[in-house]
Amino acid sequence: MTTVTSSVAPSPAAPAAQGGGLRDWFSLAKPGITGLIVLVAVGGYLLARPATVVLLPLGILVVTGAAGSAGAAMLNHYLDRDLDARMRRTRGRPLPAHRIDHGGAAAAVGLVLLGGGVAAATLLLNPLTGLSILLGGVTYVVVYTAWLKRRSSWNIVIGGFAGSAPVLAGSAAASGTWTDGAVALAVLVFLWTPPHFWSLALLLREDYAKVDLPMLPRMDDPAFSGKVVVASAALLVPAAAGLVGAVSWPVTVVLVALGLVFVALTGPLWRDTSSRTARRGFLYSGPYLLGVVAAVAANVLLVRAGVPSAW
Repeated sequence: MTTVTSSVAPSPAAPAAQGGGLRDWFSLAKPGITGLIVLVAVGGYLLARPATVVLLPLGILVVTGAAGSAGAAMLNHYLDRDLDARMRRTRGRPLPAHRIDHGGAAAAVGLVLLGGGVAAATLLLNPLTGLSILLGGVTYVVVYTAWLKRRSSWNIVIGGFAGSAPVLAGSAAASGTWTDGAVALAVLVFLWTPPHFWSLALLLREDYAKVDLPMLPRMDDPAFSGKVVVASAALLVPAAAGLVGAVSWPVTVVLVALGLVFVALTGPLWRDTSSRTARRGFLYSGPYLLGVVAAVAANVLLVRAGVPSAW
């Protein structure tokens, strides 16, 4: 804890500022990302068991998945606190801004949440669900944050499995196994991650370059990186087609259409990597994934209505 050297007694608000308020601790859990992770896990559950949705295991999945994701996010904040302090986008976060001076406490809470989520999912659901949450957390914290992020431009490609693991956790919670449809959805989420983050990296490339983070395929060649974003977004179209047979045919059409819109919005990056162009792809990437999950949720109703798959 930072020592107070002033002779004036600190106000009652000072300890709260040093230890961090609830809002700061909540932000360490990256609630936006955690919410998206939970929705993806629910998508995996609904895809594996569209005909009969059982609320109790689904609720346990939501709670344990959120705990695991929040814990991994806190560990990411802890490990990246030095980088965050040097970047314009992140220097206002609680740890680099010293609104929470107890970085070790944040890491400890993160470990408890991640470990607790894995343990609870294992005991209350099944070991494969716990393993899936663990794989996602380890990929995000160890493989992506601690190992690859500062060393390789492949960081977000390999680290993208962290976003796929929740789909597998959902499938395991629903059926005790990784179904073919859930694996296909996990592949789609895996392929979504690079164009999502690379669009952001193009938008903030000067900030990343300042701290020597290799967040683009080629940090010194934005034109090449822009083309890679377009190509990676294009892979989402055949990936959506890979769900044929696992979902009803209207859902397949929607998934393909969502991918085509992604390609259309990122397409200008082939020639123009300005911030305005990069922003379009990044701003659509989140709603794209939400649309995918919504389509999978709608598939439950279509299956019950007897709408056939595309096969």
